[in-house]
Amino acid sequence: MRRKLLALVAALSSLPLALAAAPSAHAADPTTMTNGFYADPDSSAKRWVAANPGDGRAQAINASIANTPTARWFGSWSGTIGTATGAYVGAADARDKLPVLVAYNIYNRDYCGGHSAGGASSPSAYASWIAQFAGGIAGRPAVVVLEPDSLGDYGCMNQAQIDEREAMLTGALAEFNRQAPNTWVYLDAGNPAWAGAATMAQRLHEAGLRQAHGFSLNVSNYLTTAENTAYGNAVNRELGARYGYTKPFVVDTSRNGNGSNGQWCNPAGRRIGTPTQLGGGAEMLLWIKVPGESDGNCGVGAGSSAGQFLPEVAYKMIYGY
Repeated sequence: MRRKLLALVAALSSLPLALAAAPSAHAADPTTMTNGFYADPDSSAKRWVAANPGDGRAQAINASIANTPTARWFGSWSGTIGTATGAYVGAADARDKLPVLVAYNIYNRDYCGGHSAGGASSPSAYASWIAQFAGGIAGRPAVVVLEPDSLGDYGCMNQAQIDEREAMLTGALAEFNRQAPNTWVYLDAGNPAWAGAATMAQRLHEAGLRQAHGFSLNVSNYLTTAENTAYGNAVNRELGARYGYTKPFVVDTSRNGNGSNGQWCNPAGRRIGTPTQLGGGAEMLLWIKVPGESDGNCGVGAGSSAGQFLPEVAYKMIYGY
């Protein structure tokens, strides 16, 4: 694998000074151990295009979505998790590409929202699952987004449940530090419309952010990159003032090309955003959610289930209508 010092210098030069100097849980930088990002060959969009070559929407979806590097989500559907993550990062490593993985299996997942409810059967089951997740990656380079929505989803939880969740996340970060030294882990921090910067900084810190490489924003949401960058910088100001450290952050740009209309569940008129890349006001801009995958039985995805690929939604998102 190739190390690209010049690429690292260029990427860091585009970041705010406070973020460029932010502490990292690892010395290794997976972006310099690889040559670009990995495009999932088995994404929902890719599978749909392969199964529907004669569909009039297939060419546009293939060109604009299916071949863009996008995260793969792992949960209870993934089978033996260490085998699944190992196979995925192994395939990326064989191509000298950097894979992005999402761990999405925390106990009481989406406890308040409900559209993506599920997760591990207990905190101990989650601890075992996430340890195997990290062990599957091992020493290969990777990026992991850890448990989207888990720190924003406090509205209907009592303090004991909150403490339990934060302990699970802290334990997860410890496993990545122990087993996956070339992985950058971003602890999810919701989005600017969910919790104030001071509140989110406290939640991140209490969930073990100091052990993580950074935090992630806007996963599966639609808020603009500028809004998220301002929020990420505000969270870092709070972290610096309260706890004496800051962290890099990444933004999910997969569906934020038109910004948000205030709805989070399959809103109409959204658009794909800037493809996965280093920099862009954050440490990285990533496609974490596949455009066209449903948020649940709601909005323009009425009658669908969360994660189901909806070709008409994907097609319209390419053009913004």
